[in-house]
Amino acid sequence: MDVDDTRDTKQEHNGIQDAIPSSPQVNGTNGVLTSSDIYPVASSSHSPIVPEQIPLTEQKPYVDPEPVYESTRTPQNTQYKTKYIMSGHKRSISSVKFSPNGAMLASCSADKLVKLWDLENGELLATLEGHTEGISDVAWSNDCEYLASASDDKTIHIWSVESREIAKVLKGHTNFVFCVDFNPQGNMLVSGGYDETVRIWDVARGKPLRTLPAHSDPVTAVLFNYDGTLIASCAMDGLIRIWDSDSGQCLKTLADDDNPICSHIKFSPNSKYILVSTQDSTIRLWNTQTSRCVKTYTGHANRTYSLFCDFSPGGGCVVSGSEDGKIFMWDVQNRQIVQTLEGHRDVVIAIACHPTRHLIASAAMEKDLTIRVWTDDV
Repeated sequence: MDVDDTRDTKQEHNGIQDAIPSSPQVNGTNGVLTSSDIYPVASSSHSPIVPEQIPLTEQKPYVDPEPVYESTRTPQNTQYKTKYIMSGHKRSISSVKFSPNGAMLASCSADKLVKLWDLENGELLATLEGHTEGISDVAWSNDCEYLASASDDKTIHIWSVESREIAKVLKGHTNFVFCVDFNPQGNMLVSGGYDETVRIWDVARGKPLRTLPAHSDPVTAVLFNYDGTLIASCAMDGLIRIWDSDSGQCLKTLADDDNPICSHIKFSPNSKYILVSTQDSTIRLWNTQTSRCVKTYTGHANRTYSLFCDFSPGGGCVVSGSEDGKIFMWDVQNRQIVQTLEGHRDVVIAIACHPTRHLIASAAMEKDLTIRVWTDDV
């Protein structure tokens, strides 16, 4: 299945049988979110979600990440503009991801290729060939030494960034692999696909550790939290599930009353919140501790495709593509649109925010085929 089809996730809904009922929505009225709510603080010593039967002492230690880029700018005065326009893919671009060190951008496409781009000048560094079908997602290891790609050929390729060669091929999914992510330590990988499973892999051995019968419809996104103790997944069944990465135990299930198809999810850096993009043209911010939806962001168009969403550096904005070819940015706190970026000529599926700098990468479908890097750096 091409990306045009795999990212087109509109289908008849089957309903939810096993969802934990969600709490009533609180649309931005239950308190003020600050950057300390979104980002980890030194006093944190464990993940915010712990199954009751597991003592806190068994949780993995918290490692303080690199400090987030500091800025006095507020969401209300963001002024992003185009920095680079990069071309090279021949089919719809499905995913873009900044390297953790911020030096490169990876992209993948229905053209079966992964491309690496230099953020210093916007030039193409390498093209990685090996998949036999279109690619839906890419993910970097935290040390930037490896890149994983998820393909409709039912495999995950792990590439050596230095040699540009395939280091391992992970086989096990029985249908298209749609999403992939490394844990922070780089020793585990999580993937999801159209076989409705979430699979956890041992990277060194290239073998599966666990297969979770996670959802009743294709899985559209998977990711680890900041310290690798949690995995989140979402699917076309409308559920967001949070798992213990060691045991594979499902810790929580989040679901909206209207049960819209879930397109993408993103943990806040401290794992207290999870951002959820859904195909009712809404992005929701859930509190993972209380299982409550605390914010909703609207104004963009998303009824058909699985669109990425992200937090801007510093956590002040929510960013998403749109089916009208635009990129929308909302103030996390007051939910107002602070900027709309225009330039793409087709559906903007892929969005990624730079780990430290004020840069946003975006990519669009067949009528456009460009990657744009936008900057708000002074």
